[in-house]
Amino acid sequence: MAEPPTIVLKAQPEAIKEARDWVGLILGAWGLDSFVARTVVTELATNAVKHGSQPGDPIVVRVYLRDGRPVVEAWDRSDEAPVVRTPDELSESGRGLLLMTQLVVRWGTRALNEGGKVVWAECEAESVASAG
Repeated sequence: MAEPPTIVLKAQPEAIKEARDWVGLILGAWGLDSFVARTVVTELATNAVKHGSQPGDPIVVRVYLRDGRPVVEAWDRSDEAPVVRTPDELSESGRGLLLMTQLVVRWGTRALNEGGKVVWAECEAESVASAG
């Protein structure tokens, strides 16, 4: 099996847009709609940049298909697993993972022996033609 498409980015705010655009390009080349996957990778990359790395550290984003569904992953140096929170209505942040859970088939985290973690999310597959 070939290695899935992977991009290494520096943990800085610009990486979030780069990850989102890159996932859109890959899925578009595969003939799949990328709205949900781009939204999800935005959350995963944001968390990797804000909570999982020091500025300039690498974050790694991968995308592949599992049973025909796009899966996006983000790796960062933190060993701390993300936690879905339910913030109060006046909170300015903390809703990203909560919203992501509503968009994906399933998601999870795995710790890596070499340190850090991967957070992954499996999305529904939609062809570009049916997404319109």
